[in-house]
Amino acid sequence: MTRPALIALLLLFALNLLNYLDRYILPGAQPLIQAEFGATDEQMGALTTALFIAYMCTAPLTGWLGDKFSRKPLIVAGATLWSLATLFTFFVHDYWSLYFRHALVGVGEATFGIFAPAVLSDFFPARERNRILSFFYLAIPVGAALGYLVGGQLGARFGWRVPFFVGAVPGLVIAGLYLIFASEPAPGESEGKLAGAPRPTTAEMVRNFRGLFGNAGFLCATLGMAMMVFTLGGISAWMPTFLHRFAGMGVGKAGTILGAITVVDGLAGTALGGWLAQRWLRRDHRALYLLSAWSMIVTLPLAGMVFFGPPRWSVAALFVAEFFLFLNTGPLNAAIVNSVSAGVRSSAIALELFLIHLLGDTFSPQIIGAISGRTDLRVGLGVTLVTLILSGVLLFFGARFAPRLESKAEQNER
Repeated sequence: MTRPALIALLLLFALNLLNYLDRYILPGAQPLIQAEFGATDEQMGALTTALFIAYMCTAPLTGWLGDKFSRKPLIVAGATLWSLATLFTFFVHDYWSLYFRHALVGVGEATFGIFAPAVLSDFFPARERNRILSFFYLAIPVGAALGYLVGGQLGARFGWRVPFFVGAVPGLVIAGLYLIFASEPAPGESEGKLAGAPRPTTAEMVRNFRGLFGNAGFLCATLGMAMMVFTLGGISAWMPTFLHRFAGMGVGKAGTILGAITVVDGLAGTALGGWLAQRWLRRDHRALYLLSAWSMIVTLPLAGMVFFGPPRWSVAALFVAEFFLFLNTGPLNAAIVNSVSAGVRSSAIALELFLIHLLGDTFSPQIIGAISGRTDLRVGLGVTLVTLILSGVLLFFGARFAPRLESKAEQNER
């Protein structure tokens, strides 16, 4: 691993961690916010919808920019925007201002979320990407856990606005460090392209982008992830409230328990999933798809026990369910970036993010909230069991189209 690659990996990891910390402060403090504004369950779910609608509208443009121009200033700009939007939340005093703020966070995330995997893919070859992306995505459970903890604990003690202030400042600091110390790899550098090679023309980019819709490996992995994201987004947004309502926990305790489960399962599941997939890849090029598919299927009965089992079992069942769900984090993201060429990678990730949020967590919190308002939260969360099944089916089918990866000997011969 070269020094520029290591610096980029560490700084992007830190930004990813802060990205998810900022996103999950809201669920951690959600009962407090809902009580102050008198918002319904559906309105609270609509906040996440606002974030991802802004995300989806921004993603196609930023994906094109990333394939056409340098990604470093775009990463810095996005991280700065979401951090400032999080800081703005400290001054929010009505529901619609909070709604607007959440949409701004989505605009900022639509830059970083697209460019970080593309930059890392240009630093590291295909056979190493599962390992590198598994490390990169360890930031998700850590950041989410910290968001739950900061939102629940600081919100309960000092009011729900304080956690947003605490979460904003580090993002501005890391964005500055990335601007100063990070370098920009050439697109396709890990695949033999040299710095200074011409960027693709607009006509080439359009042709490559159209080709994504005929790429079965890319589409199956993306749609499988979309169904998983529907489940994970709905659970993430509503689980603190679920534990508060059905397990009799206080807001602070629910956030602490969920944060602890998320960080332990996220670290253990993501690390183990990356390790298992890396070993499996030595024997079967379909491993990234197959491991991800099995993680969905095993999670299914455990999630059902969380939602519909006795309340005394909910925490233990949630702990095991999240562990298996996190197994796919690195492998599934690696499957997606490996399925496309370097010249269209930023645009492909932009399309992937557009689809997984359009079909996944943009509407799942609001849908669950709407069903909860008409029945109860258990029934609303039960919808996510259907999407777990769909995810597993899509990924098993997609394994047929998994690309064969070069061995180290073949890379050396190039």
